[in-house]
Amino acid sequence: MASASSSSSSKPPPVGNIPKLPRDEVVGIAKKCWNKFRKEATFALYTPFIVCLASGTLEVETFGQCVSQGVYFVKPFDQALEFAEANAEDDDAKHRIRELRKTTLDKLNLHHDSLVQEWGSDVVKDTTQNRATTKCTEFLLDTATGKLATPCEKTKLSAYTLGAVTSCIRLYAYIGKELQGLIDGKSNHRYKKWIENYFSDSFQEFSLQTEDLLDKLSVSLTGEELDIIEKLYSQGIKHEIDFFLAQPLIQKAVVPLLGEHNLEDRRFMIFSAFDLTCTHVDSCAILAKLAISTAPKSDQIRTENQIARMTLSDLTNIWEDLSKNYKNGYDQCIENILATEKAEKFDFEGLLEALEQLSDFEKKANLRVIESGLLKGLSLEDIKQVGGSLILQDGCMNFFQTVIKKDVDVRVLSSCWCGDLIRSAFSSGGLNDELKVRANELEFKESSCTGKIVKRVESPIDKLQAKLLVKNCGSDRKKRLDVYIGDSVGDLACLLEAYAGIVVGSNSSLTRLGTHFGVRFIPLFRGVVDQQKEREVGSGILYTASSWAEIHAFVIGS
Repeated sequence: MASASSSSSSKPPPVGNIPKLPRDEVVGIAKKCWNKFRKEATFALYTPFIVCLASGTLEVETFGQCVSQGVYFVKPFDQALEFAEANAEDDDAKHRIRELRKTTLDKLNLHHDSLVQEWGSDVVKDTTQNRATTKCTEFLLDTATGKLATPCEKTKLSAYTLGAVTSCIRLYAYIGKELQGLIDGKSNHRYKKWIENYFSDSFQEFSLQTEDLLDKLSVSLTGEELDIIEKLYSQGIKHEIDFFLAQPLIQKAVVPLLGEHNLEDRRFMIFSAFDLTCTHVDSCAILAKLAISTAPKSDQIRTENQIARMTLSDLTNIWEDLSKNYKNGYDQCIENILATEKAEKFDFEGLLEALEQLSDFEKKANLRVIESGLLKGLSLEDIKQVGGSLILQDGCMNFFQTVIKKDVDVRVLSSCWCGDLIRSAFSSGGLNDELKVRANELEFKESSCTGKIVKRVESPIDKLQAKLLVKNCGSDRKKRLDVYIGDSVGDLACLLEAYAGIVVGSNSSLTRLGTHFGVRFIPLFRGVVDQQKEREVGSGILYTASSWAEIHAFVIGS
């Protein structure tokens, strides 16, 4: 009947002498910017340079080149903050910026000196400034001198400069935290000191105080001026990503997936579920509510060819009963499976047998929907209109738009009642024939639904069979390399069969059932780092992603 949405659980001391501002419940511009552009930071995390560094396999020569480039940031940072101090509106702001400038210089110089001491001058040696470094430093100075903003009062430039500086500092604090989680307790990691520098209480507090200062300088700004800060903040992160991408890698990196594998020798495929993977709401509920909202309030006179429809009151009661029975039946089915003996190791065959039980339940649930007449009389035009207005999860549409441009075979596999709803949702983003949909279909007579469902993908086993049929078809001998993205128990078999199975959301039933049969769930970034180490991860591994931005960063890159 639907994906298992009804059972899913729905996701130190101060530095230097910089005075710390009190924090209240009001969200300042610094936090707003970070929340808005955090997905950009995800792309930084998945750059080949950071992944190799996190794994400890980054070649020393590449690391030395990066550290050497850091020397070219010292003077521009100092100059940018000097301009910000000179342009500040009052003495208090000047004092805060002056202290920030001093602390920033101390940190840049101390960090560089410690790396030279650790690695020696043979590794961290003089090098020519590369183009990405030049763009970063020019961006800082152009911001501080007003070249990037529309004509404005000089006092505004202090806040603009802090917007650019804060994005950089906040990004490194974020990377430090993410990487420290991977090396915690490991004393032999090659780049442990580099990571610990950005994870340290000192640097994390430094980042917070920089954000506090940005908030303070932005208090009196207009909405238009705050928009400028947001733009500069975003540009700052993108310049840092370009800096990481510009580092000359010697070894092969596992990211992005489309970059690592030669598509001339491999056939790359993307499979994705739809309900609650791409959407925020289950499509069965959408169709049911559409039927109810367009139903007559009472019995109506109909034309000769018009399909009879039940009243709004009748349909409301029918949907409530169907939903309640589905949830109770689904929950009981899951509990019955979990009552069996837990697997000591990954047991794919045992999982398939369990999913057969769930498949029988799903098919019976769909039959009850047909017999109820819930969907009878629904207009195809109304369905397409609702589908076209669906708001997909952030980053989902952009991912598909981008990956299709790379000539990748993309398929949506869904147990949704109506494939037209899915096609309309993606058509709103300009994706038509390029994205292929395999789902159930509603039967129509003169654009009105007869109430019947053309059954194509009713269950987890149906999904797996549809996936294997597509994956194994074709006469070419290219190796199939596929990613499956899903969120529910109905996706488990497909997720595990794929080269990389990626779980979005936090469906407790999926996690419980998978764990029962020996499936291990690993955060996607940790899995990528393990692959970079060439560590054998074994079978029965699924990767969990926090967002579509993370999936985009892994598969396609920045």
